[in-house]
Amino acid sequence: MNSKADDDEAAEALSAFGQRVRTLRRGRGLTMQQVADRGGMACSTVSKIENSNLSPTFDGLLKLARGLDVDLSTLLAAGNDAAPAMPQLGRLDVTRAADRHRHDAAAYIYEPLAMGLKRKLIDASFVVVKARALSEFEQLVSHPGEELIFVLSGEVELHSDLYAPIRLGPGDSVYYDAGMGHALISVGDADATLLNIVAGGGGFTALRD
Repeated sequence: MNSKADDDEAAEALSAFGQRVRTLRRGRGLTMQQVADRGGMACSTVSKIENSNLSPTFDGLLKLARGLDVDLSTLLAAGNDAAPAMPQLGRLDVTRAADRHRHDAAAYIYEPLAMGLKRKLIDASFVVVKARALSEFEQLVSHPGEELIFVLSGEVELHSDLYAPIRLGPGDSVYYDAGMGHALISVGDADATLLNIVAGGGGFTALRD
């Protein structure tokens, strides 16, 4: 059972994220409706996120980033947006295991990688798959871009609206169109872990439709 300290920490993180989204939106001179339209989400969802009433799922984060025209690093970073951008040639960022930050998105726990780089062509994350049944999802996940998952430990099943379920174990991978409805569930005793890579799903203008 979560302690009160854990609950307070989660509420604090949710509030800070909502304030960050509002700051990014206002800094770009956008209304909530404009962000919603650009990201392909409901305006009420944007409002709930800004007012700390909703913790977005990973596909929600991707849509929000798209609507704000930023990548996940910019959306999730807690640093100064005014910091000078790194040169585009020869960029490099090391993510130490101890420095990864967890984002609990209900069915999954995401730990985004390479958060020191902005405007990346891909968004990569370490993912813990907590879901054990499709009933834990309100609907299949769908977002812009293409996606690759590489299973690190445990076993998962990939469910989609176009293919029969596919079971994957350690060392297995699958690449698919992320616009296709999809969801992953763990099928073993332990939560599966995987590397998740999304290309074209964030706000990088060059990759937008």
